[in-house]
Amino acid sequence: MQTAQAATGANRPANGRRRVTIADVARDLGVTKSTVSRALNGYPDIAETTRLRISRAAERLGYRPLAHAQAIRTGRVRSLGLVLQIDDDDSARPFLADFIAGVTQAASAESWTITIATAPTEAEVRATLSRLVDEQKADGFILPRTLLQDGRIDTLRAQNVPFILFGRTADPTGCAWYDIKGEDAMRAATTRLASLGHTRIAHVPGGEVYTYSKLRMEGYRDGLAAAGLAFDPALIAAPAMTPREGEVQTRALLALPEPPTAIVFAVDRAALGAYAAARALHLRIGSDLSVIAYDGIPEGAYADPGLTTFAVNSRQAGERLARLLIARIRGAAPEDLRELAPATLVERGSDRPPRLTSHALAQYLSTHPNADVQWEEPK
Repeated sequence: MQTAQAATGANRPANGRRRVTIADVARDLGVTKSTVSRALNGYPDIAETTRLRISRAAERLGYRPLAHAQAIRTGRVRSLGLVLQIDDDDSARPFLADFIAGVTQAASAESWTITIATAPTEAEVRATLSRLVDEQKADGFILPRTLLQDGRIDTLRAQNVPFILFGRTADPTGCAWYDIKGEDAMRAATTRLASLGHTRIAHVPGGEVYTYSKLRMEGYRDGLAAAGLAFDPALIAAPAMTPREGEVQTRALLALPEPPTAIVFAVDRAALGAYAAARALHLRIGSDLSVIAYDGIPEGAYADPGLTTFAVNSRQAGERLARLLIARIRGAAPEDLRELAPATLVERGSDRPPRLTSHALAQYLSTHPNADVQWEEPK
């Protein structure tokens, strides 16, 4: 009698309701327990239609796997890892909330969890990745903001741990990714400005270590070629990632003998610095200087005039990355898990036909002394 009671209790959680088992799901669908188990654990020999049918039935019946038993059986903890490098200039990246919400939603739909950690430096990010692998806290990792030469990839390759990139990298061997076609956005931004009548169009790139910066530079150059404009190295500013850096680089470009009448920024935050530079130089964004950027951060909508930008759907990116990583963990080849999506143009008031030619702008700036204005963080 004691053994029977123990067996009955094993399937009864603390709330008194009987736990739904794999046998219940199999009985409901008229399939074997082995088929249900293999489908729910992502074995590749189960057809996708069968896996979806079994997953939906399990959800309908209220089946929840015992995490520790499943980990022993499959070697997986059904958790996706995300280690974020947070530094002083980057600690409140606006995309994070929507991005993490997307990852969480997609993981939850597959009855997976996410493990999130932070670290202040690349070395500590790599150490954290290794620690989470050793502690079996995650089955695979999402790597955002990929670098051309990315040590996180080396760390996970060496340990044979699945990963997916939010971005691309110089050596694609063994890499799966989901990325936004920033190069297409920069090309479109440049041709858009050219179509408005601008012939001196500058570019302010992002950080040199990031793959996206190289790709967006290529997009800018392709845009010039498509518009029939010659590439001028003088119109390439130093990298800028913050409003302060964006202001400095805008001032440097406008100090050229033939200044640009339009600037394409690789990131919105740097573009916001152009507004401060324009105020200091008694210029108006949109009429005296046109600006287009990339990211779609909320602050751009509140600039005066609003910042025209190419926006990224961060929630959708998080969802796709989670689903692709789960597929990678389940055995899909990384070469089959490479997706590119477009950015969306958000038209506001920062890009307009030029009021002045480059020559006239240079003359205007030479006759209006640069006000000594203290830089402030844009509100």
